[in-house]
Amino acid sequence: MQTQVLSIDHPTAQATAWAMLKAEQIIAAPTDTVYGLMARFDSAVAIEKLYEAKDRPPERAIPVLIGDLAQLDQLTPTPVSPVAQTLIEQFWPGPLTLVLPALTALLPVLTAGQPTVAVRMPAHAAVRTLIQQTGPLAATSANRSGAPDTVTAAEVLAQLDGRIPLLLAGDPSAQEAPRPAQPSTIVDLVHLDNGGPRILRLGPIAAAVRECLQLKFGYVC
Repeated sequence: MQTQVLSIDHPTAQATAWAMLKAEQIIAAPTDTVYGLMARFDSAVAIEKLYEAKDRPPERAIPVLIGDLAQLDQLTPTPVSPVAQTLIEQFWPGPLTLVLPALTALLPVLTAGQPTVAVRMPAHAAVRTLIQQTGPLAATSANRSGAPDTVTAAEVLAQLDGRIPLLLAGDPSAQEAPRPAQPSTIVDLVHLDNGGPRILRLGPIAAAVRECLQLKFGYVC
């Protein structure tokens, strides 16, 4: 299988990607941080293909991207906690992933059997538009497990060409600020009553998140 490459801004990109996803295929696309591999969050078949393409260990859960806040209740009980709501209002869309309680209906292959789900709303308009059409997408970095993260289409192809059917290419232009060459900051909000929030991965905005949590809630993390 040869990977089809299509600009994310091409007139047929959204429809082509949606057709692939409906057919339980996986795609790669840029986000506001690194490129991601994406699949329907409600398809065990598609998620298994994501694990296989990445050589990802099955015990590692897959995060989920949403296109708008209305999709959050497909993943976690709502309303969310005041802490989660504050971080959402301040940092979404953006490079912040929140670990939240998972709905019991979520597929075990998505959550790796854990009672939590990691959720993010990316600050990439074209990707959010796609997700608003498709529903939440299981998404993890578009690289082989253990290999460097990818921030250009060429880097994705160097690792995954032939392993995925479609790559939406959307590298920053010369007029745009480059994306951070690192994955998102991850904050665990599941144990607020037992130790408070925990920053699991620093990412690009850990300092701003720490400041927000301390000023608003008195948490030191």
